[in-house]
Amino acid sequence: MKKIDLYIIKRYLTTFLVMLLLFIPIGIMVDVAEKVDKFKENEVPLTDIISYYIDFTWYFGNLLFPIFLFLAVIWFTSKLANNSEIIAILSSGISFTRFLRPYLISATIIAVFSFFSGMFIVPSSNKSYNEFHFKHLNKKKDDRKKNNLYKQINDNEFIYVSNYDPIRLRGLNFTLEHFEKNKLKFKIFAESIRWVEKDSFFRLINYKKRSFAFDKEMYLTQNRKDTLFDFEISDLSPLNYKAETLNLKDLNDFIDSEIKSGSTLINTHLLVRHKRWSLPLSSFVLTIIGVSVASFKRRGGMGINLAFGITLGFIFIFFDKIFGVLVTKSTLSPFIGAWFPFFLFGTLAIFLINYARR
Repeated sequence: MKKIDLYIIKRYLTTFLVMLLLFIPIGIMVDVAEKVDKFKENEVPLTDIISYYIDFTWYFGNLLFPIFLFLAVIWFTSKLANNSEIIAILSSGISFTRFLRPYLISATIIAVFSFFSGMFIVPSSNKSYNEFHFKHLNKKKDDRKKNNLYKQINDNEFIYVSNYDPIRLRGLNFTLEHFEKNKLKFKIFAESIRWVEKDSFFRLINYKKRSFAFDKEMYLTQNRKDTLFDFEISDLSPLNYKAETLNLKDLNDFIDSEIKSGSTLINTHLLVRHKRWSLPLSSFVLTIIGVSVASFKRRGGMGINLAFGITLGFIFIFFDKIFGVLVTKSTLSPFIGAWFPFFLFGTLAIFLINYARR
């Protein structure tokens, strides 16, 4: 049986790799056709475009890998069934559960790769991918919250800006409040705050500071003040996609800080963390469904199985995206949004595997 195990594992992984090599170039060509006018209009350098499509490969592969995996399982399992190889294996006394073992071993290999790439490789690519879009393609798109930002930056301090310009790194109507033991110690106002990247400091225009000590109030004003604060300029412009660009450790630290600061984007960030775990585990569910569906000869041949596989794969992606939108646009729990498709298809997998055994 070990030879059969190795045979199935080799066919599974090879077919999955072929699916990636077939569909990713198609995805790149479609994307190029869609964006070529913007590349010309914005005079995007060729080196930036090449770098973008390297990142696009990881982004696209991570996004649609459930479909590639599902098609791979159905493709080569249907070929085994049409060649009567599965009938021969089961007729030799091997149970259907034992027949599943090499499939699950293959799914484990893909799940481990998906987990580590999703935790450590894809985030870096997502950062470059999204920054390219913001810089060259979607300059007017609101990927950043720019108006009326109020945020806690540490245990004692809160900041506010009425408007933020991410291109000029400047915020308007800046306020910083410092509390100690629930008492306001000082408050800073400025007509504008700007990050001077060359010298690495903040520049405040029309600076005012009110301090309170020993029941006395002190008032200080300056036309311009250069100083440092316990936050970064990016904190004034939280990115909707920032969680997607962080590795596992940084993501956990970032979410902890966002919870403490009362971020309005916390559900979006929690959804990203849940999906980092649910997506790799979906490899097992989709593998079981694929084997259960494709392990029998059908009158329509392989085409029926492939049609079913494509449909079911896109339904999985559809549910994944719909519940993701519900999390970000409503009060739906990030846990439910990330794991509902997994449990729904897991229930379907249990039903199909029991049917296949009979």
